[in-house]
Amino acid sequence: MNILGISAFYHDSAACLVKDGAIVAAAQEERFTRKKHDSAFPIQAVNYCLKQGDIKGDNLDYVCFYDKPFIKFERILETYLAYAPSGIRSFMMAIPLWIKQKLWMKELIKDQINYKGMILFPEHHESHAASAFFASPFQEAAFLTIDGVGEWTTTSYGLGRNNQIKIISELHFPHSLGLLYSAFTYYTGFKVNSGEYKVMGLAPYGRPVYRDLILSELMDLKEDGSFRLNMNYFNYCAGLTMTNAKFNRLFGGPPRKSESEVTQREMDLARSVQDVTEEVMLRIAKHLHRETGQKNLCLAGGVALNCVGNGKILREGPFENIWIQPAAGDAGGAVGAALFAWYQYLDNQRTADGQNDFMKGSFWGPEFSRDEIGRYLQNKNIPFEEIPDEGIPGKVADLIGTQKTIGWFQGRMEFGPRALGGRSIIGDARSPQMQETMNLKIKFRESFRPFAPSVLREKVSDYFDLDRESPYMLIVAPVKENIRRQMTQEEQSYFGLDQLHVVRSVIPAVTHVDYSARVQTVTEETNPLYYRMIKKFGEKNNCPVIINTSFNVRGEPIVCTPEDAYLCFMRTNMDYLIMGNYLLNKEDQKPLDRDINWQKKFEND
Repeated sequence: MNILGISAFYHDSAACLVKDGAIVAAAQEERFTRKKHDSAFPIQAVNYCLKQGDIKGDNLDYVCFYDKPFIKFERILETYLAYAPSGIRSFMMAIPLWIKQKLWMKELIKDQINYKGMILFPEHHESHAASAFFASPFQEAAFLTIDGVGEWTTTSYGLGRNNQIKIISELHFPHSLGLLYSAFTYYTGFKVNSGEYKVMGLAPYGRPVYRDLILSELMDLKEDGSFRLNMNYFNYCAGLTMTNAKFNRLFGGPPRKSESEVTQREMDLARSVQDVTEEVMLRIAKHLHRETGQKNLCLAGGVALNCVGNGKILREGPFENIWIQPAAGDAGGAVGAALFAWYQYLDNQRTADGQNDFMKGSFWGPEFSRDEIGRYLQNKNIPFEEIPDEGIPGKVADLIGTQKTIGWFQGRMEFGPRALGGRSIIGDARSPQMQETMNLKIKFRESFRPFAPSVLREKVSDYFDLDRESPYMLIVAPVKENIRRQMTQEEQSYFGLDQLHVVRSVIPAVTHVDYSARVQTVTEETNPLYYRMIKKFGEKNNCPVIINTSFNVRGEPIVCTPEDAYLCFMRTNMDYLIMGNYLLNKEDQKPLDRDINWQKKFEND
């Protein structure tokens, strides 16, 4: 039986094919269109999934869309009416697309993929919950979903058991932890629905000086983690911005202009909202544990990508085990919708072993054969050196050890926002200069943004205060005390971004200013070539830890094809690119023609 899951029309549209209960393919539309966070109907992602499953649209048994458009439209109408006439401008911008397209989802799906069968519509947070529990390694678990908003729900929790999920309680719009975080993303000058990572990365540079102000003026937070927001300070219900003039007065000025200097004020705002977010997540988790008595917790929704909050739940919360859906945002709703149909709607049996999840590393995207990559390089007259399979780990390990930055393009593309060793840029975690070099010369992004370590699973506890797997880079853990470097008195006095230049551990390139790291553990079972390369690097340098960041530049999606990878390689200061068996040295390449449009594309992201 073939079930297609689809998410679309908010951000990060995606498709997923489930065949007889097993995920076969999943991908975001942005990877094909090269438009970051593309929200359009994911026709290219759908076509890829169908091709991977060797079927056509009319062979599908079910299509499952990740939310209920009519209920979402009801919320939009009711919200605009409640705030009328102040929201008329926003209303006039939103409604035509709903009338023309979004309300006719059945017809759109049938027309786009030539499908004539049944279409199912679980609720948005049901899709999130299904993506969290059904893909998890647990037979029984509590689940928690937190995001901006679905139809009406912004937070839900409940219980998953065998092949069923049951939502126990919900918070409803406009009271939303995700939208509170996005409000501060907007106010600190970053882009909503993409800049939240930046706020999280900026937070350790700041002080929580606005924490009490947020809790006293913006939010009425209860002991169980439920809350109400003071909507007098927000504009997102009917306006075109997240915050308003009253919010500006409360925090002492207008929002930071995009691309202007990031000051200590923005750092303090980021730290304050991050602290509040962690407190809310922890309170809900504790309440959920009291209510369900479960030892396992599954998380999804955009806020579940807040890996600092996840780490706090793991360390300070009552659950023994937590598992986070790697595509926790709206893209993962496509996976959840398809699995919801297989298990909950069709009542198929589900058996989990408590150890192995059903995402299998999240490598569900396109793969390119040795012949396909070779033909591309030869057709474009691109110089390369061909490396045998067994030579790749040692060769790349040697290059990393000489401070080279390398584009790593191997196997199937990752599903979700993180590069996990399929489409990665890698480097030496021991290098004090590597973080700034990668940020400014390769990623073309803010210097404060931290990088993640990839570490062999069996060595993780030697470097981090973490005693378990973190395969999806969704848990932040402290760097071990015994590998930290003692700071001088002068270094301890550094403030703001000056803290960036302090060497804090034996792996400074992946040690954030608060001695934390967003850890990815790597196993041979899930990603054998990547594992063997890191192991070889460890053997040669006595350090089985490397930098892993996504293979893209600011404003662009992660690369998908050999051409995407080559263009990204050539437009940046990467030293080498390894695609399959083909190693490309930047010094051997002819320069690309100057691409002004491409440069403008990410300058204002």
